[in-house]
Order: sequence, then C-alpha cells, then structure tokens
Amino acid sequence: MSISSPRIGVGAVILNPERQVLLVLRKKHPEAGTWSIPGGKLELYESLEQAVLREVNEEVGLDLKRVAMLCTAETIRPDNGEHWISIIYKAEGVQGTARNLEPEAIGGIGWFPLNDLPEPIACFTKPALERCAQLSSGPY
Repeated sequence: MSISSPRIGVGAVILNPERQVLLVLRKKHPEAGTWSIPGGKLELYESLEQAVLREVNEEVGLDLKRVAMLCTAETIRPDNGEHWISIIYKAEGVQGTARNLEPEAIGGIGWFPLNDLPEPIACFTKPALERCAQLSSGPY
C-alpha cells in the first residue's frame, strides 16, 4: 500500500463524572483489535473541531458542547502504508448516553478507570491517556 501524504485524524478523551474514560474496541484498520478513544478522519474542508464533534457523535452518539486541544500523536508505519497525525481533544459539556452506533467498525465500548485500562491500547491513544493522567491530579 502506498500513500502520497500523511492523513489527519481526530479523537476525544471523554471522562464521565467517576473520572472513567470512554474507549472503543476497533474492528478496522488502522490498529484493529485495540482500544482507542472515539474519533476518526478529518474530511476535506472540515475544521478539526468540527471533525471531532462529528466523529464522536457518529461513533458513540454523544454531543460534545466544547472541546479543548489536549495533545497530538503521530503514527508512522511504512510497512503498513500508514502515516497519521492525530489531533486529540478533551471533551467538555458531554451530553447523551454512549452507545455503539458503528457496529461494523467498533467491537464494543466501555468506561474504564485511568489506572485500570484494557489492553492493547491504540498507539495514538496512549499519549492522550498519559496526558490525561498527568492532568488528573488537578481540575480537568
């Protein structure tokens, strides 16, 4: 597989009032079989914020009223034809009940304590969860 340029992805760290993070089990590549934050691909002429709001709503049915950039992640795997740059946000003003709206792409969803996460975790999700853990000692 050959790519001509890096692709851009977005994702959101969503915490519930018990400070558990919402993760989805990926069924499709990249990183099928791993747990990740909800998110997806940036579409042409779409802002990063619009993309993360749309992707979270499409995947798990949550409406995010605000997002703030948390960190970035980069995945480079030439052997798989992958080069992704991911912009990751923290969610604020979350409304709705999380549910799997894309069963063809998501094998399951769950809320997990930051100190008891399922394995394996998607590589682009790791920096987001590490950053979230750093911030967990203070207000989030």
